[in-house]
Amino acid sequence: MNKELMTVDRAFSALSKERGMNRAFLSYVAEDAVMLSPNKMPIAGKDKINALFQRNDSDKEFTWEPLYADIAESGELGYTYGTYTITTDGETQKGTYVSIWKKDSGGKWKFVLDSGNDGLVEP
Repeated sequence: MNKELMTVDRAFSALSKERGMNRAFLSYVAEDAVMLSPNKMPIAGKDKINALFQRNDSDKEFTWEPLYADIAESGELGYTYGTYTITTDGETQKGTYVSIWKKDSGGKWKFVLDSGNDGLVEP
């Protein structure tokens, strides 16, 4: 397990809780990122992802907890996966996610692929 990427993913979640999911996703998205959602075509590119996150998110709390992270030997590519919780108007949904991360030219981790699955049922 890689502590560096776990810390990055936890900071991403903390920003979502503190400032909203829109700001968090737009802070951590790579220029060429892709988001995958069930029953939808992939959303590719920061501009299209930016358009997705322009809706009001003040009624939601979206947080997640990485369960595992690893980084390639090159140190430039990695992934995290874990569980998420979305609370809207007192209703809570849980699911799982995976994010693929890449270091940008400034050495900061940005996600290049993000996907989630809803309907988490714990064993």
